[in-house]
Amino acid sequence: MGDPEQQVAKKYERMDLNELADAPLEALGLSTSDAAALKQTLGLETVRELAENRFVRRAQAIVNLAGPKQ
Repeated sequence: MGDPEQQVAKKYERMDLNELADAPLEALGLSTSDAAALKQTLGLETVRELAENRFVRRAQAIVNLAGPKQ
């Protein structure tokens, strides 16, 4: 995956990790419409909110336990 600060949209590249955590979802490279859809459906606006979302965490746990796709 590499350095998290290199995995963000160009506009957000100079932010430190604390700033990135509270940046809008567009910082991850999401389009404005995709970010708006996540806000409308799950109430998520920031990178931190996405990372802490219970559904995202459940999905990550399932995938990690399942191991590599065969």
